[in-house]
Amino acid sequence: MKSVDQYHKWVEWSEEDQVYVGKCPDLITGIHGDDPVQLYAELCQVVEEVVGHLESSGRTLPTPVTRPMQEVA
Repeated sequence: MKSVDQYHKWVEWSEEDQVYVGKCPDLITGIHGDDPVQLYAELCQVVEEVVGHLESSGRTLPTPVTRPMQEVA
């Protein structure tokens, strides 16, 4: 698994802001845009850049704590 794959990323509609918001709370506060598919691609790129920067500067990656909800039987 690549380092970036351990971080949960998603895009959701913000009724308040009237735009889509891409989130990866373990690394960044978020980005926004009008096209959810393009925004997710941009979000993945930003996360890769952040992880790359942290790794290249010798910093420890934050422990991922955000996880998607799981159905409970």
